[in-house]
Amino acid sequence: MAKSTKQKSPRELDILIAGAGYVGLATAVSICRAQPNLKVALVDAAPEGVWQRDGRASAIAAAACRMLKRLDCWAEIEPEAQPINAMEVTDSRTADPVRPVFLTFGGEAEAGEPFAHMVMNRHMNGALRARAAECGIEIIEGVAVDGFANMGGHVEVSLADGSACRSRLLIAADGVRSRLRDMAGIKTLHWDYGQSGIVCTVAHERPHNGRAEEHFLPAGPFATLPLTGNRSSIVWTERTADAERLVNEDDLIFEQELELRFGLKLGEIRVEGPRRAWPLGLTLARDFVKPRFALAGDAAHGIHPIAGQGLNLGFKDAAALAEVIVEAERLGEDIGALDVLQRYERWRRFDTVQMGATTDVLNRLFSNDLAPVRALRDFGLGLVERMPSMKRYFIQQASGLAAGTPRLLRGEAI
Repeated sequence: MAKSTKQKSPRELDILIAGAGYVGLATAVSICRAQPNLKVALVDAAPEGVWQRDGRASAIAAAACRMLKRLDCWAEIEPEAQPINAMEVTDSRTADPVRPVFLTFGGEAEAGEPFAHMVMNRHMNGALRARAAECGIEIIEGVAVDGFANMGGHVEVSLADGSACRSRLLIAADGVRSRLRDMAGIKTLHWDYGQSGIVCTVAHERPHNGRAEEHFLPAGPFATLPLTGNRSSIVWTERTADAERLVNEDDLIFEQELELRFGLKLGEIRVEGPRRAWPLGLTLARDFVKPRFALAGDAAHGIHPIAGQGLNLGFKDAAALAEVIVEAERLGEDIGALDVLQRYERWRRFDTVQMGATTDVLNRLFSNDLAPVRALRDFGLGLVERMPSMKRYFIQQASGLAAGTPRLLRGEAI
């Protein structure tokens, strides 16, 4: 049920954010903690409390951890977070009795700082919501945006419950199938991979010791990511028809297929909770901003999970957009003006296009069983394994600590 009721006059806001996932919440909290005078609210179409039932987990890069520490969220999340201490990459077929390891990574971005942690989405969302409440940020749940119009000095937003908001800036953080992006007339570059990603949580007998594994199989990557306790999160890429068949199989058949890919090194495995699949593709918005309107997170870019960077790109958007807005407000500029918002677009566009292209190439390179391609990629993996400087570079990239990182992701205040 929505928290809001019908109003005769619109809510007067500085910023309205559509989408109360981690991107929307992180953007709101980042802005309000740096500039408390700005009135920010979030509206979310998902029913109230649905986030508490989210059984998914995400890999949080070191830079995103620094941001969450700066926002005073990490102390609440850390007891439930599992550091990734090592990463192994294999390339084989499903039926191969041995999976040779071609590439290994140590798990530190800097001394004593793991390059990533695995965190349940509900724990991350809960910590961000707690900080939002402390900042006085209203979250309107169970209500979709029906439409909006740029009125020059502000944007008028109509909600599905009949109420309305008047805001200086509207931010769409409503996911890869963003309705607001379509309403704004922003076109996308999109293609479907013909693959789906199966996600589930697995309990196993023996400890994983914080080791993540990515197995490149002919249908696509199969990743096992460590969670707290003797549990792992599975991100399993299959051709879409096969993925749909697998998630609809009974538990016995699904676990047998899973065991073929997971292996027995951690002992007996058991699926915990629901399993689901979602289609994989590449989506890149042609524009990130319009006057008084900005895209963030998956609304601006949806990429293949092969590199585990989708969530971290979203945190980069949140940090960069918050920094641009806060600095513009401090300078007395109009936070919804196109020239202000284009600073954010210029900052984030190249990084997201580069990551989209990288994941696209990696998926096409590794999701096949052509012998010459297999030989080439295995040679490349082996070459990187023998080059410590190259491995350090990849760790730095995976940690999100590359040049041009927004202040929050460096652990600094805006």
